[in-house]
Amino acid sequence: MASTEAGEIQQALPNGLHTSTKPIQLSFPLPRSQSTRICLHLTIREKSIVLFLTTSSGESSGAASLGSLVYALPNPNDTSHPLSTPLYTVSSTLDFTTRLATVLTRRTNKPVYVGNSVSFAGAGLGGTVEEEMEGFRKVVNIVTYELRSSATEPEL
Repeated sequence: MASTEAGEIQQALPNGLHTSTKPIQLSFPLPRSQSTRICLHLTIREKSIVLFLTTSSGESSGAASLGSLVYALPNPNDTSHPLSTPLYTVSSTLDFTTRLATVLTRRTNKPVYVGNSVSFAGAGLGGTVEEEMEGFRKVVNIVTYELRSSATEPEL
């Protein structure tokens, strides 16, 4: 009976956690930049996704901004327009964070939390719209790839 209870306990983990849930941490270069990178921390849960983004460079030594935190969830009345609400706002990162949260919610049909303090000022052209869109596409593609990869991995 003890083994049955242990099996039931593993099935009833809180917040949709699995025993195999491990955050994915990686970084990639900021568009057209030699030394600045976007750092990504992704946690995939059964019923939600948590993503944190920031930038880092070899010469950064000051205090960093927390950036914006946005929560997006599927809209039961219109799946093409997810609902989103900012939980913490910094005007320079709010638009990027909201767009990213809603795109990921639309693609996954899961609630998504996105925390973002990415600064495109270190990009090659100083943070143009094209550089921001290139960075946005790269983040979406990497997260989508990681979500697909985690869906095909067997449970431990």
